[in-house]
Amino acid sequence: MRGAFLIAVLLALGATPAFAVKPDEMLANPTLEARARAISADLRCLVCQNQSIDDSDADLARDLRLLVRERLVAGDTDKQALDYIVARYGDFLLLDPPFKAKTWALWLGPFVVLAGAALAVGVYVRRQARRAEPATTPLSADEARRLRDLLDGPHG
Repeated sequence: MRGAFLIAVLLALGATPAFAVKPDEMLANPTLEARARAISADLRCLVCQNQSIDDSDADLARDLRLLVRERLVAGDTDKQALDYIVARYGDFLLLDPPFKAKTWALWLGPFVVLAGAALAVGVYVRRQARRAEPATTPLSADEARRLRDLLDGPHG
């Protein structure tokens, strides 16, 4: 029982996020370091794209982390540091980009793709349903007579 518990604890510890920030990047001032971490958590790694720069091992992510720290040491507020980096790299760098004309594709793109896919499925289903419909041509007089004879049978 203890072995299973130990394995569960080790797995849980292994599941915690691993930050890519190296000790030589960290600021000596814990307040500034906490601010840098908070800003870095909101910035997308341009190489990985699905990770924050705080989580990425990419060289560009490291450069961005150092730039954030450099701006904070220079006296920038969090907003000023973020605005400086966004001005250089664009809104795509933000993990939660603002909703404005330049970012409509980021916000609305998934819904447009989803609507297009739903439309394509709808068209496909309608075409398949039309193919499955039986022909509705009327019976000829001879066919109608034969059908009546079959339905009336020998009893009729």
